[in-house]
Amino acid sequence: MDPEVRARLLGLKLHALVREHFGDMEPDAQAGLSVGAASSHGDTAWVLVEERTERGLGVALAWASKRGSKVVHVLASEHTGTLARRATQFTTDVKVWKVDGITIAPATPEPLSAEPAPSPDHLAFVDTIRESGADVVIEHGVVTGEVVGLEVCRVVDDPVTGAHRLEVGVGEHDREAFAMMHGDTPTTASLKRIVDVVARHRAVGADPHPLNRLGAERALRHHVIADPGSIGAANVRAVASPSPRPNLKDPIPCVAVGTTSTGAPLVAVFSTGIDLDVVPFAAEARVFHEANIGAPADLVVVVPARDVSPVTTRMADLLHRPARIIGL
Repeated sequence: MDPEVRARLLGLKLHALVREHFGDMEPDAQAGLSVGAASSHGDTAWVLVEERTERGLGVALAWASKRGSKVVHVLASEHTGTLARRATQFTTDVKVWKVDGITIAPATPEPLSAEPAPSPDHLAFVDTIRESGADVVIEHGVVTGEVVGLEVCRVVDDPVTGAHRLEVGVGEHDREAFAMMHGDTPTTASLKRIVDVVARHRAVGADPHPLNRLGAERALRHHVIADPGSIGAANVRAVASPSPRPNLKDPIPCVAVGTTSTGAPLVAVFSTGIDLDVVPFAAEARVFHEANIGAPADLVVVVPARDVSPVTTRMADLLHRPARIIGL
């Protein structure tokens, strides 16, 4: 559908929902957003989230906070439990509604799932990954090897036999191609060759290449782990995000935990580009890992210096426990 036509249709849908459930009123402002549509009246804003709904809260808050709205109604048909859970982290009065046709109902915050532990059989491949020169990263029970933040191998179970094996490659299709050429059990030497190639392409100052366009946020995390003092930390290590990332291609913030230079617990979230949802994501990551830390943690959002934006800083200040934005 033509983007302009779609924007008008979403605006009409939002206007109809607001008129039906909140009263017939003339909006002070209306806008088409990357995730849907928005309107406001007085100090109240309504945002309809239709695209990438689980990451729509940041866009809604960015638009509403710029207008000084004190109450924000977020309307969505999917992932409303996630939106409602993340909304509790902000001082702004955010109400999330689940849309079903022309009806809406208050959304209930959905609890976060505990992170599964990796299988002991999968952990048996850790030494092979380390000996190849890759960094071992374990997230949501999945054992992987990364080179400057780019996944180059992971441990999987054969869907037919159930056998455990280490697959080499960037993404599922690349792993399948490697297995066809080299067999199911790569040696440390064959994996090391892949690691060396990827490392050259992901080195600082390397020429543009597909291998250094993926996982920029994870490359940023890799460099901070090597130099924790760059964000005022004594140490940091890679940990899982609150939910598994869907794929390697789409940029999704990543997380590390550690301690500050004064010994306080720290949660660091890494992102690149202007990601309007990074603050809701980061606030949830802090809650997710505080359960294991056992104490309140400082929260920093780490981005390239060029990506520090007033809107991200404004949203970080809206948290019940404000975060700091650090540009590197």
